[in-house]
Amino acid sequence: MSKHHLDDLATFIVVAEEKNFTRAAKRLGISQSALSQTILALEARLGLRLLTRTTRRVSLTPAGERMLHVIAPRIEEIQLELKALGDLRDKPSGSIRISATEYTAEAILWPAVSGLIKLYPDIDVEVSSDYGFVDIVQDRFDAGIRPGDTVEKDMIAVRVGPDIRMAVAGSPDYFSSFPAPHTPNELTEHNCINLRLPRHGGMYAWEFEKGGQRINVRVKGQLVFNSGRMVVNAALGGHGLIYLPESQLAPYLNEGQLVRVLDDWCRVYTGYHLYYPRNRQPTQAFSLLVEALRHNGKS
Repeated sequence: MSKHHLDDLATFIVVAEEKNFTRAAKRLGISQSALSQTILALEARLGLRLLTRTTRRVSLTPAGERMLHVIAPRIEEIQLELKALGDLRDKPSGSIRISATEYTAEAILWPAVSGLIKLYPDIDVEVSSDYGFVDIVQDRFDAGIRPGDTVEKDMIAVRVGPDIRMAVAGSPDYFSSFPAPHTPNELTEHNCINLRLPRHGGMYAWEFEKGGQRINVRVKGQLVFNSGRMVVNAALGGHGLIYLPESQLAPYLNEGQLVRVLDDWCRVYTGYHLYYPRNRQPTQAFSLLVEALRHNGKS
C-alpha cells in the first residue's frame, strides 16, 4: 500500500469519527472540497460506498462501519510505527503533546522542555494546561502529569517531583478582618476561593488529615476559578483563603504576602508523575523528555 492510500484511509477515519465534514476538514487542516474529493476517490478505488451524506449529517454504511472498527486500530498502529521509525534519523525529531496543570507545566515540565528544545531543534512540544483529569488516550496526548496516587494502574508512571504537601493560606489583610481557623470545619465560616475541576464540573474538596482522622470540607466563597494562578492572585488581594501545594505558595509565604493556617492538618500526597499508556512505543524524542524530567525530579 502506498503512503498516499494510507493517508486516504486515515482521512476516512477522521470523517467517520467526527461524522461531520466541516469538523473533519478543520481537524485535518484541509478544505472541505479537498476532503470530499479524497473520500470519493477512496470509495471509487474500493468500489464501495463508505459514507451516506446529506445536507445535515454524515453516517456510516455497513462497509464504512466495518472499515472504522477493523481497519482504524491497524492504521493507528502503522502511524505509530512510522513515527518511531523517524527516530532512526541522526537527529531526534517529532512532536510531543503533554497535559498538565498550570503549576506543573511551569514548575516541572517547562525546565525540562526548555533544555530539550535547545539541544534538539527538530523536537516540537505542545503543552495543554487543564485542572481536570484528562483522558490522555481519548484526547490524543502523549502523556500527562498528575500526583502519583491518582494515576491509573494501567499507565506507566515516572516520578518527576517530590511529595506534595498542601497548604491553606490567606493574606494578612484577610486575617485582619477574620480570625484564623483552628480546625478544618471552621473553614465553613470563611470566604474560601474555590477551584473548579473543568472535566468534572464540580468543586475541588479540601482534604485534611491529622492523627489518623480524615476530613473533607466543601468550602464556599464568592470566587471560583479554574486557574491556579487566579486563585493565588485572589488570595494575595485579600479575598479569601486558598488550598494549594505548599511549593506553589512558598514564595508568597516566605515574603509574608500570605500567612499559613491549619499547618498540622494539611495532607501530603505522592509526588507528581509523568504517565503514559503501556501499549505505546515511546519515540526517541519522548524518551529524551522522560529522562530530562526524571533527572529534574531527582535534583
